Amino acid sequence: SAMRERKTTDPLHSSTDLSEGKEKFRLKQEVGLISGVSLIAGTMIGSGIFMSPEWVLHHMGNPASSLLIWAACGLLAMFGALSYAELGTIIKESGGEYIYILRIFGSFPAFLFAYTSVILVRPAGLAAVCLSFAEYAIAPFYPGCSSPQVAIKCTAAACILILTIINCLNVRLATSVMNIFTAAKLLALLVIVVGGLVLLAKGQTQSFQNGFQGTTAGIGAVGVAFYQGLWSYDGWNNLNYVTEELKKPEVTLPRALMIAIPLVTCLYLLVNVSYLAAMTPSELLTSGAVAVTWGDKVLGSWAWLISLSVALSTFGSSNGTFFSGGRVCYIAAREGHMPDILSMAHVRCLTPSPALLFTSAMSLIMILSGNFTSIVNFFSFMAWLFYGMTISGLLYLKIKKPELPRSYKVPIIIPIIVLMAAVYLVLAPIIDQPQIEILYIVLFIFSGVIFYFPLVHFKYHPRFLQKVTLHLQLLLEVAPTTKDAN
Repeated sequence: SAMRERKTTDPLHSSTDLSEGKEKFRLKQEVGLISGVSLIAGTMIGSGIFMSPEWVLHHMGNPASSLLIWAACGLLAMFGALSYAELGTIIKESGGEYIYILRIFGSFPAFLFAYTSVILVRPAGLAAVCLSFAEYAIAPFYPGCSSPQVAIKCTAAACILILTIINCLNVRLATSVMNIFTAAKLLALLVIVVGGLVLLAKGQTQSFQNGFQGTTAGIGAVGVAFYQGLWSYDGWNNLNYVTEELKKPEVTLPRALMIAIPLVTCLYLLVNVSYLAAMTPSELLTSGAVAVTWGDKVLGSWAWLISLSVALSTFGSSNGTFFSGGRVCYIAAREGHMPDILSMAHVRCLTPSPALLFTSAMSLIMILSGNFTSIVNFFSFMAWLFYGMTISGLLYLKIKKPELPRSYKVPIIIPIIVLMAAVYLVLAPIIDQPQIEILYIVLFIFSGVIFYFPLVHFKYHPRFLQKVTLHLQLLLEVAPTTKDAN
């Protein structure tokens, strides 16, 4: 059938093998601790730290309070990740929020999440990162003036197509690309940190005198500053999307999180201090590309190194986003919430290529239609809506089902703090500055109802869909996979 039928028993212990009797065909467990840390750190350190500092400063009004926002964002990402680590050791399946919402709250909310995530949230995140990659990659070709939009969009589209090829060919190739680019971007950030420490040692501390003067106090402004800061930390939950591909997930998942997130937080704070040591707050606000301005001021004729590093960094990050984003689409299809073709894997490469091709097509549409700042704000609003829902699911399991086996437990206060933050981040911008776009987003989420009831609930499958699936299967050389229940 075009949408797979499923017998659902207890949602937390549902039947897992879809093809008893056949030889099991599934994705391989190829992600170890180093690749896990690279996937988290490599996806988190993308365009944000090079693009968002000016926006955080703009909304907060001064250097000291903007540094506080960066530290708070890191702490929140760490708390969120620790909560997800417990979820990942209770429900050992790939798919991140989608699979947790499905197993805890049932089919309908999980479908709405998958529908929104696959069509809007993931492609929007990927499009935003690829647009910032393109901006930095072609900046050196247009010295002294802003790059034309057509060139930026074409470069971003080329970036997505290259990533599609890498990820469809081989999981090991995709993780190798991730490891190499993570090392490159850590080096780039270390150059900025060391440069900043040298400037501070020379006494360039004027940005930090009277650091709290002129702080913005509105709840909406703080919420939007958080959005821009948290955009730089986004990716803290990426390992939960590939749980089935982890070696020893119960050990690797919490360990990789505890190495990657504190490392990224410390780097971000030091990089922000370095920016402020090299530039006055007003210079930082008018910069456009903060890291490049920093390079011009500090490195002189070697400034091109920064543009190159940022381009490498954003390319590596978009690879991580793409790697995990394709998995949501794949898992949702495997559970019968998306067309069946998206749940299949390539028979030789063992990669979920139809899901990756679909994600890539949606991202290309986003690139043609949007710009960086608007994509970030809407991405963050929707992401935190679903993070909040997932965390409330963890609280439900902790209170109602404490007997479920779990190899890692997070203190209950941590998910409570994350849930309160999620509620604040969803409501603050609506209360402070209601925007019509947020209404459009909510309407889009609920438009999923139109598809859910006929296609998933009542299992109405038009005949032509089955023919299309068959033809696509032959064309793409893909076959259905079974689930690894660990």
